[in-house]
Amino acid sequence: MSISRQIKAFILRKLTSKKSNDFDIHKAKNVLFLRYDRIGDMVITTPVFRELKLAYPHINITVLASTANQDVLTNNLYVDNIVTNHKNNLLSDLSSLLQLRKQKFDVCVEFDHSVIPHAILRLKIISPKKVISVKKDGRYGVKGSELQLYDFYTKKDKKAHFRDIWLATLEPFGIQPKSDKYDLFITDDQQKQAQNFTKQYSSKFLVGINLEGAVKGKKIKFSELWKICQGMRKANNNIQIIILTTPSNIQNISEKVIESSLDYVATSYKTNTILDAAALINQLDLIITPDTSIVHIASAFNKPIVTIHENNHNSFQLFSPTSSLNKTVFSPKNDTLEGFDIQKVIEYSNKFIKDISS
Repeated sequence: MSISRQIKAFILRKLTSKKSNDFDIHKAKNVLFLRYDRIGDMVITTPVFRELKLAYPHINITVLASTANQDVLTNNLYVDNIVTNHKNNLLSDLSSLLQLRKQKFDVCVEFDHSVIPHAILRLKIISPKKVISVKKDGRYGVKGSELQLYDFYTKKDKKAHFRDIWLATLEPFGIQPKSDKYDLFITDDQQKQAQNFTKQYSSKFLVGINLEGAVKGKKIKFSELWKICQGMRKANNNIQIIILTTPSNIQNISEKVIESSLDYVATSYKTNTILDAAALINQLDLIITPDTSIVHIASAFNKPIVTIHENNHNSFQLFSPTSSLNKTVFSPKNDTLEGFDIQKVIEYSNKFIKDISS
């Protein structure tokens, strides 16, 4: 082992050391969850909050969320407090982390299956009585079992979905989840806005197409989009295609749609929050999207989905759509969607349209 690796291993052991504590987890009154990453991860995790709250209604649930994913929890009936965190800026989070420390949490759940330094530092500052996490393989030659900071490890089945892996973090509480459904709480105003928009296409089969995800390389190009649209239209005269996009990109998308001269394609209205987008998705009949948060939002409403995924079947297994009707087209490359089979997307989409419409 190199000197550098030995030093890192020494620091890791020191950072994760702690005195033993015989606190009974079943007596917990307040629980903190670390989930300050992407939108899709938060959507997939929502069953955990619900199942804990239903089993232990008296427990106060706090979620350490990111600026990107905190809106997923808006109006969530099972979450009592949301604290915003910035993953790569510990200094800016120090004040809120010290406030969390004062709350003396009984339990903290950290969902990372890897050894993550920024999570360890936050756990050390917050100093909960007990910490639950997914089984870790270790780092720098230090085994996961040597990390004293973690009191409970739950299994990470290689063939499991992350939804089930994260639900398993409730096992130390003795909880057997009754449902694995995702939770998104849309307001009446959001629902009305979506209904008013789609009302103009009331006689049409509504197809939503999302062009890109947060990760570079996960993108449907416009040249590919038009082929998909035309391929569906050729087989289905009664469809209306809605292009889903972020507020920052809506003008560019709108201009491209106008240039296409395809009168059965339109741009969505401006969705300012992720729940605005969720309300619209809930009104659509079929979703086509790269592997991104839209997959999980559509799954929350059990919408038929055609997804496009890079050639990484391990990643797909962990984040696959959970809708009862779903098909995935894999690209030939393991880090981008480049070269995916457009005809397969059209074929799967037309099959869904036919089956749903009949």
